[in-house]
Amino acid sequence: MKPPDDQSRKQEPSPEGGHGDGRESRPPEGAGDCADGSDESVAGPEHDLGPVLEAWKFGRRHPTVRLVRTRQGGRAVQVRMELGILQMELEGRPDGRRPHGAESLLAWHGARLEAHRAAGNDDEDFRLTAKECEALRAEGVQVYHRYAALFALEEFELVVCDTERNLRMFDLCARHGHGRQDRTMLEQYRPFVLMMRARAQAAIALAAGDDRTALAAIDAALAALRAHFDEHGPADGFEKSNEATLLSGMRAVLVPRLPTSQRAELEERLRRAVAAENFELAAILRDELRTLED
Repeated sequence: MKPPDDQSRKQEPSPEGGHGDGRESRPPEGAGDCADGSDESVAGPEHDLGPVLEAWKFGRRHPTVRLVRTRQGGRAVQVRMELGILQMELEGRPDGRRPHGAESLLAWHGARLEAHRAAGNDDEDFRLTAKECEALRAEGVQVYHRYAALFALEEFELVVCDTERNLRMFDLCARHGHGRQDRTMLEQYRPFVLMMRARAQAAIALAAGDDRTALAAIDAALAALRAHFDEHGPADGFEKSNEATLLSGMRAVLVPRLPTSQRAELEERLRRAVAAENFELAAILRDELRTLED
């Protein structure tokens, strides 16, 4: 049997899109209609964001976060990213939605819990489904992006508000999540949120010249971090925690700035902490007193 000659072999397409025999490939009927703008579903040039993006360039030499006035008269925070601009509302949910007519899902579930209590029911009987916990986590991610942007803008009061809001969401899921995963999943993020809240609280106090209140905010966060790792582990989690290291560094800078009279106040706070069996805070206050002695 003779092999087929070159003329009878089926020609395969070439990498360039031709047939390999010099014949030109033609696109199927109708191809390219969208590309040439003839498709009626393509929005008009008034929707082109090119001018907005060109006016706010992306790069190291340009700010990546800003506050803007909205057409409704409020304020929003914008984040410039490589492929566009993210805009978040400052009140309620960052995306501006009002689930179930409430300010947020957290507010709505909080109202449900209060109604549950008002009806004489026990907290233990109030449960969030896995989907409800998932939706709360997604809402919390939006809030995280907002307070990270606000921290860069030094809008520390708003950072405190958002971090406390997310900590309440962590607590709600931890106490009322349906399954173990829903109750524990967010705990890995608690140290970071505690740190961010403390940094914002300390910044507010320092701006007002109140070193004492700034130190108290850092102490409270360090105590909360130690309690968190004591409960959830690992055993050396506090010592290895980046959040604890950063806050301890802030405290080391603040303590020498305190007047000598602060020693008596620290000793009194230590006495009250021991009496209240708040041993995490007591340990931190003892460290502060040692620092003053050095």
